[in-house]
Amino acid sequence: MQDFYKQYYFLEKPLQEEIVLNGTYKIFQPNEVLIREGQFISSFPLVLNGLIKVTRNNNEGNELLLYFLKKDEVCAMSLTCCMTNLKSTVNAVAEEETHVILLPVHLLDNWLCKYPTWKNFVMLTFQNRFRELIETIDSVAFLNLDERLVRYFTDRFKKTGQTTLNETHQELALKLNTSREVISRLLKRLENDKKIKLSRNFIDFSPLM
Repeated sequence: MQDFYKQYYFLEKPLQEEIVLNGTYKIFQPNEVLIREGQFISSFPLVLNGLIKVTRNNNEGNELLLYFLKKDEVCAMSLTCCMTNLKSTVNAVAEEETHVILLPVHLLDNWLCKYPTWKNFVMLTFQNRFRELIETIDSVAFLNLDERLVRYFTDRFKKTGQTTLNETHQELALKLNTSREVISRLLKRLENDKKIKLSRNFIDFSPLM
């Protein structure tokens, strides 16, 4: 936890100490659930490193990717549920090994009033997530599926800096709310256009960057 003080140097020292004292350090493995839709949230994750995907599911089990959380970010949807004591409206799942500090929700309001840097951090989080949600809505409403697929790759690069992806066609289909056959056809088209490179359960999209 000593690295925490260096990573979050911009927070007041007393706030840093409160986070270390009250937070719970935890490591989540790939595909491990942090937050489940429909549950009350007793703590929310502050990401130290790694990657978390935040999604919603419809009644048929189809998944809609809302946004990714990376280092130094918290989930705005979780914060909203915490502040209003509502059940979670999203799922949060680790995409890779992810290190977080779980912060108790009952401290949130007090920190917003007590620490200006925490208030700024939370407001910036809302601003960034709102922008990403608008972009998600725009992509669903206005982009063709092939454009949404390319958008998925570029958004992931912005979050992780990585240009490769270990996912099956079925996993991609679930995230984009379509069928595996459609995703396979679109990926093959992108490969033929030399925009990606495909191998078994592995996609190199560096030519797009």
